[in-house]
Formats: sequence, structure tokens, C-alpha cells
Amino acid sequence: MSLSGLTDQQAKEFHEQFKVTYTAFVGLAALAHLFVIAANPWF
Repeated sequence: MSLSGLTDQQAKEFHEQFKVTYTAFVGLAALAHLFVIAANPWF
């Protein structure tokens, strides 16, 4: 067991899901920023 209480396999599974979720979040945030820039450009 590690400090988190997860086994090595559980930690790897969690990390894989975290990467997918984080990538989706960053992609949606980037898309939202692009829409805002397109709707209200500052230049």
C-alpha cells in the first residue's frame, strides 16, 4: 500500500482515468476561450 491507500494497480487505473478527464477539461476550456475570442475580439 502507498500513502494514498491504493495498490499499484489501482493507482495506475486512477491515473489513466484522470488523464482522460483532465484532457477533456482542458479541451473544453480551450474551446470556450476560442468562442469568447471569436465573439468579442480585443484587437
